[in-house]
Amino acid sequence: MRKSIFKYMLIICVGACAAFNASAQGKEETDLKNWPKGSSPKEIGKKVAELFVVTPHPNFGRTTPPARITYPEICAWYGSLTFAKASKDKELTKKLAVRFEPLFGKEDTLVPLPDHVDHTVFGAVPFELYMQTKEPRYLAMGKHFADKQWGPPEGFRVKPESHVYHAKGLTWQTRMWIDDMFMITAVQSQAYRATGNKVYIERAAREMVVYLDSLQKPNGLFYHAPDVPFYWSRGNGWMAVGMAELLRSLPKDNPNRERIMQGYKTMMASLLKYQAPNGTWRQLIDGEDSWNETSGTGMFAFAMITGVKEGWLSDPAYKAAARKAWLGLVSYLNEKGEITEVCEGTNKKNDRQYYLDRKRITGDMHGQAPVLWCATALLR
Repeated sequence: MRKSIFKYMLIICVGACAAFNASAQGKEETDLKNWPKGSSPKEIGKKVAELFVVTPHPNFGRTTPPARITYPEICAWYGSLTFAKASKDKELTKKLAVRFEPLFGKEDTLVPLPDHVDHTVFGAVPFELYMQTKEPRYLAMGKHFADKQWGPPEGFRVKPESHVYHAKGLTWQTRMWIDDMFMITAVQSQAYRATGNKVYIERAAREMVVYLDSLQKPNGLFYHAPDVPFYWSRGNGWMAVGMAELLRSLPKDNPNRERIMQGYKTMMASLLKYQAPNGTWRQLIDGEDSWNETSGTGMFAFAMITGVKEGWLSDPAYKAAARKAWLGLVSYLNEKGEITEVCEGTNKKNDRQYYLDRKRITGDMHGQAPVLWCATALLR
C-alpha cells in the first residue's frame, strides 16, 4: 500500500516538475526583457552605435568618400540616436551631435538635396537631434527636408509623372518603389513627432495606402518590382519598417490607420511562416535554398518587436519569433560590432539567380542600422 502511494506521489511530482519546466521554457521563449550574456539590446546597441560614431562617412563600399551623405548612413545615424534616447545615454547623443556639427559648416556640401526619396530621408536625423537637444537649428533643417518633399516639383530629377503625383496630393518624389515607404514615412513621421503638426503624418499615411493598394500581394509580401516577381528580403524590409514606424505615431482616429494596420498584419503573418530555424529570414524570403540575410532580418525583427510592444500582435507566436529573430541577428555580429551576411546594394533584375549570387558583405550600414533599430525597439 505504501509503495503504491509513494509511486503515485512520485508520478504527481514528476508531472508537476515537467509542467513547471514547460511553463518556464514557454516564458523564456517569449521573454523580451531577459537575455543571454552578451546579447542584451543595451549592450549590443552601445557597441554598434559607438562603432558608428567613429566610422568615416561611407560610400556604398567604395574607398572614396561620398559626395553626399548616403541613405544607409542616415539610417544608422537615426538608429544610433534613437538608441541613445531609449538607453538614456546622453553622452552618446553628444557624440552623435558632434559628428553632425561639420554639416553646418566646413562639410555642408555633404548635406543632400531634398530632390529624391533617398536624399530627403536625411531630414529624419536633424529632427531626432532637435527632439533630444531642443536646438532650433536642427528643427529648421528637418522641416526644410520634410516640406520640400511635398512642395512643388523642382530640380533636374523632376519627371512628367512628378507633376501627376503632386496634383494628386502625393509627394512629387513618388516612384512606386518599395524602398520609398521607409524613406518617405521616416522623415514625415519624424516631422510630426518634432512639431505635433498632423499634416506630416496624415500625408505619409495617404501615401502608404497608395503603395499598399498598388504593390502588396495577397500574401502580404512585395515583389522587388512589378516586373521582378521575387520577394527580396531587404526590399520587403523597407516596407515592414515603414509601416511599423508610421503606425507607431499615427493617431488612432486617422482614417487610413485601419488599412495600414491590415497591410502590416498580413505581412507579419506571412513573415512568421517564412522565418528560418535560426531566427533569421532569407535573401529571398520564400526560398529555402537561399542564404540567411541580416539586413532584411533586422528590419523584419524591428517591425515584429514594435508590433508586439505596441499590442498590435497579440499572438504569443509573434513574441517568440521576435525573441528568436533578435538572438539570430546578433549571432552574426563580429567582435568589432559589425554585422555579417549583409546583401550588397542591389538593383532589380528578373533573374532569381542574380539575387542568390549577390555579394555578402560585413559592416555595411544597410545592416548596421536595423540592429540599432531593434535594440531601440526592445528598450522602448
